[in-house]
Amino acid sequence: MAEKPGGTDITELAALGALAQPRRQQIFQHLTLHGPATSAILARALELNTGAISYHLRELARYGFVEDISAQEPDRRRARWWRAVPGDRRFPPRSRQSPEVRLAMDALNRHAYGAGLALSEQLQRDSGERGEWADAFPYSRGSIRLTLPELRAFFEEYIALMNRCKRSDADTPPGARTVHTRLLAFPAPLLAGDNTRETEAS
Repeated sequence: MAEKPGGTDITELAALGALAQPRRQQIFQHLTLHGPATSAILARALELNTGAISYHLRELARYGFVEDISAQEPDRRRARWWRAVPGDRRFPPRSRQSPEVRLAMDALNRHAYGAGLALSEQLQRDSGERGEWADAFPYSRGSIRLTLPELRAFFEEYIALMNRCKRSDADTPPGARTVHTRLLAFPAPLLAGDNTRETEAS
C-alpha cells in the first residue's frame, strides 16, 4: 500500500484478497462500527471460534487493516485488543484492474454494498429511537450530468466534507453521535442516439 495525498492506494492482490474474504469483512466491519474488541468478543458476536478469529485478525493486520492496541492500553493487557485502522483507502480504477484484481474487488464490493444496506435497514427497524433522533435516517437519490473529471472532483469534495466533519473525542460536543455514511454513484448506460461523448480516461 502506498500513501498519497488523496488517500492510501491498495494495489497488492494479496491485500485485496485478504480484505475481500467474507469473514474478514465481517470482522473489519464489526471493529469499525463497535470499536476495539478481543478475539473472544468477536467470536461471540460473529458466532465463530476464537482460533478462526485470531487467524483472520493476523491476516488483516499483515496488510494494515487492523492493529493490536494492547500495548497502547495498559488496562487491556490481559487480552489482545484489536482495532480497525482508520484511513482513506483507494482501490485500483476498474479500467486498470487485472482479471485477478477485478475478481477480488467484485467480492469485496458485493459484501460491502450488501452489508451497508443491511445495516441501514437493521438500524431503522431495530434501533428503538425516540424523539428527534428517530428522524436521523436521511436518504436521497437523483441523477446529475457530469464529465468523468467532474465526477472525480465531486467524489473528492465528498471526502473532504467527511474529513471536515470528523472530530476527536475531546472535540465532540455533548449530544453528538456517530453517524454512518455511504456514497454510491454509477453511470447510467448510454442509450441509442445519446449525444454524450466518451473519452479515454487520462
